[in-house]
Amino acid sequence: MGLTFAKLFSRLFAKKEMRILMVGLDAAGKTTILYKLKLGEIVTTIPTIGFNVETVEYKNISFTVWDVGGQDKIRPLWRHYFQNTQGLIFVVDSNDRDRVVEARDELHRMLNEDELRDAVLLVFANKQDLPNAMNAAEITDKLGLHSLRQRHWYIQSTCATSGEGLYEGLDWLSNNIANKVRALSLGSCEFHISLDYYLQTFLDFFSILLSKF
Repeated sequence: MGLTFAKLFSRLFAKKEMRILMVGLDAAGKTTILYKLKLGEIVTTIPTIGFNVETVEYKNISFTVWDVGGQDKIRPLWRHYFQNTQGLIFVVDSNDRDRVVEARDELHRMLNEDELRDAVLLVFANKQDLPNAMNAAEITDKLGLHSLRQRHWYIQSTCATSGEGLYEGLDWLSNNIANKVRALSLGSCEFHISLDYYLQTFLDFFSILLSKF
C-alpha cells in the first residue's frame, strides 16, 4: 500500500514530459514560435522542408515540440507525426484572410484522424501585431472551433516576434495535458489500492480460518 502511494506521489509531482505537434499552413510563424520559446530570441527562418524538433523547458514541464513544414506538397506527411501526440498546436496567420478557409479544412482533416483523438488543441492566432489581423473571436468563427464539442481546445492571440501570448498558451496546454495524465494515473492507482485492499482482506480472513484449526 505504501509503495502504491509512493508511486502516486511520484507520478503527480515528478517532472512531466509532453509530446507536442505544431503545425499550420506555411508562413504562419511556426518556426519563429518554436525558437522564441526555445531560445527566447527571434531567429531568421526559411520555409521548413520536413521538420524541426526541439525540447522546450517551461516550469515543471519538458515539451518535445515537433515543428512540421506547412507547404501544401508536404502536408500529407503530417500524419507520420501524429502517433503519441498529447497536444496539438495549430498556428494561424491572423493576417492571411485569403487562406483561413484552407487552414480550417486542414485543421478539421487532422482532427478526424484516430491517432489525434485524445490530443488537446491549442490554436495560436499569430501575427496579432499586424494592423489588419483578425482577432481571436473571428479566427474562432472562421476555423469552426465551436463545432469541436468533444475536444478540449483553446485559442490564444500571439505575436511570435515579441513572444506575446506564447507562454499563456503553454500554460493552458500544460495544465490540460497534465490533468488528463493525472486522471489516468489516479485511475490506475485507485485500481492498485483497491486490489491491495481486497488482497489484504483475503489474507486476514484466511489467517482467521487457519487460527481456528
